[in-house]
Amino acid sequence: MTRLEIGNLFDIANTIASDIFEGKKYAHEVLPEIKEFIKQLSLTLDTEKFDDLGGGVFVAKSAKVASSASISGPCIIDEDAEIRHCAFIRGNAIVGKGAVVGNSTELKNVILFDGVQVPHYNYVGDSILGYKSHLGAGAITSNVKSDKTNVSILLEDQRYNTNLRKFGAILGDCVEVGCGTVLNPGTVVGKNTNIYPLSMVRGYVAENCIYKNRDHVVRKN
Repeated sequence: MTRLEIGNLFDIANTIASDIFEGKKYAHEVLPEIKEFIKQLSLTLDTEKFDDLGGGVFVAKSAKVASSASISGPCIIDEDAEIRHCAFIRGNAIVGKGAVVGNSTELKNVILFDGVQVPHYNYVGDSILGYKSHLGAGAITSNVKSDKTNVSILLEDQRYNTNLRKFGAILGDCVEVGCGTVLNPGTVVGKNTNIYPLSMVRGYVAENCIYKNRDHVVRKN
């Protein structure tokens, strides 16, 4: 499972949540810890840079938050992030520096690294999106299997049980996901990979690739 290890997916220096990954091998291991981590991290925030809005919500003074956005704690919105009209942040969310959470986008139990863009009608739940990764309009992470059993990661025809009932997707740094794509529970996409629009993705997709469909994944030149 080497390719699934944290260091092969993203540079943890590009998130205010870097400490949550310490001592972990795989990124999905941090998902159950996000809520408590945010509570502890909020105690260390620089009050000259962050406003405490109450209810466990902390927003950087340089961030732009639309008055129509709904934000529940615990939540940290880092510097220069943009939370647009009617965004819905349900809690347990870290929004990185310069990240964009757009119109009608819903977040729940997530870490968005710095520079992430989820700008149009996206659902991101129980997921981690690496540095400068981007979801096209309408792309979503599906985080619960239809039979409600634990999520596994499919890698080279082998399944690895995560012991998690809720687990959406892990995107490496600089991943581009096309419009209308569904990332099924337990999807892991390696860094610098592009996913074609309207894709139905499951399991592990290698880094530096173009995913055209399940049977047509090509390496970038």
